[in-house]
Amino acid sequence: MAALQPVRGTHDLFPEEYRRHRQVVETARAVSARAGYGEMALPIFEFTDVFQRTLGETSDVVTKEMYTFEDRGGDRITLRPEATAGVARALISGGLSQDLPLKVFVSGPMFRYERPQKGRLRQFHQIDIELMGVAEPLGDVEVIAVGAQILEALGVLDRTTLEINTLGDGESRTAFRDALVDYLSAHRSALSEDSRERLDRNPLRILDSKNEEDRRIVEGAPAFGDYLNATSRDFFAAVLGGLDSLGIAYTLNQRLVRGLDYYCHTAFEFTTTDLGSQGAVLAGGRYDGLVSTMGGPATPGVGWAGGIERLAMLAGDPDPAPRPIAVVPIGEAAAAVALPLAHRLRAAGFVAELGYRGNLQRRMKRANKIGARAAVIMGDDELAADSATVRDLDSGEQEQVALGALQDYLGRFR
Repeated sequence: MAALQPVRGTHDLFPEEYRRHRQVVETARAVSARAGYGEMALPIFEFTDVFQRTLGETSDVVTKEMYTFEDRGGDRITLRPEATAGVARALISGGLSQDLPLKVFVSGPMFRYERPQKGRLRQFHQIDIELMGVAEPLGDVEVIAVGAQILEALGVLDRTTLEINTLGDGESRTAFRDALVDYLSAHRSALSEDSRERLDRNPLRILDSKNEEDRRIVEGAPAFGDYLNATSRDFFAAVLGGLDSLGIAYTLNQRLVRGLDYYCHTAFEFTTTDLGSQGAVLAGGRYDGLVSTMGGPATPGVGWAGGIERLAMLAGDPDPAPRPIAVVPIGEAAAAVALPLAHRLRAAGFVAELGYRGNLQRRMKRANKIGARAAVIMGDDELAADSATVRDLDSGEQEQVALGALQDYLGRFR
């Protein structure tokens, strides 16, 4: 019988790798909390309509990438491909529209059926902040600033570029869309198959096509900035002015778009060239039409999501974990004393590893393998003297210490 393997596109996070993963989450959680974003947890699955209605029934995510199934009750259920729709659903179903603004931080696994590649898995993990109920440009500036602070705290901000664009309001977006469709229709036959399909249902997505011929055609397309009305220009100017006041550098990218109609005004991405072709590590924008699309009251919103796997690769190893104290009993009598001793050390804040079996040599080999800072050795002679032998595993020096003084003595090895 063949040994069981993980599903393609999933990945076990063993302790060392999980430390890098946790560093991203804990850093983001702490920075977000200082900006007033409370942490919440969302269901891992939702009714399929939550995502079909918000991501667009013809989008690639809905048509090709969602994990959707029918449960035993006959309901169509989908594993969440992203967090924003779930937060919007929670705002509606939880009656939170009376308590705006809503400021939340979310982290956890997301699921998309796509070709696994570096930093992109079928079960992947994201950090996410959402600010709902704030229509002013100040909201856009704040969420971008929080993202920048998280990247700075992870030590990677100087390895990223903030790319930013405006999608304008509904009036500006419609005018641009009409001009774009007119332009692209004249080049329909030269567009890729995917882009020809998008031309009829989601033409803005053609602007971020990876197809080389599409990109050549897009170079001559109308610019979004030429179709902005005064309201949209003023909004974007206020966002850029806010970033300038905080010293957050950015690059204007008029090809940065979001394909769905509920997106408006600011779109942004922090990108890097250090992870190959998968350059975006944190991306978001304003989505004032999302909540009403889901059947809730008109509620402005802005937020972003960051890929934990990519951020962990970019950030590298966190500070080393505390080195443990190895408790090494020799003989049955010492083993009976060692367990409560290790328990007391852990309660006092030490990382204590208990040697379970084997002779002294084997247990000391284990202590060295786990990187222990010191070993507390207990045999019959030590028990008779109500003491333990403490060996410094860096210097090799050792000293016999009374059990009553052991905790204070080990303080030097924290």
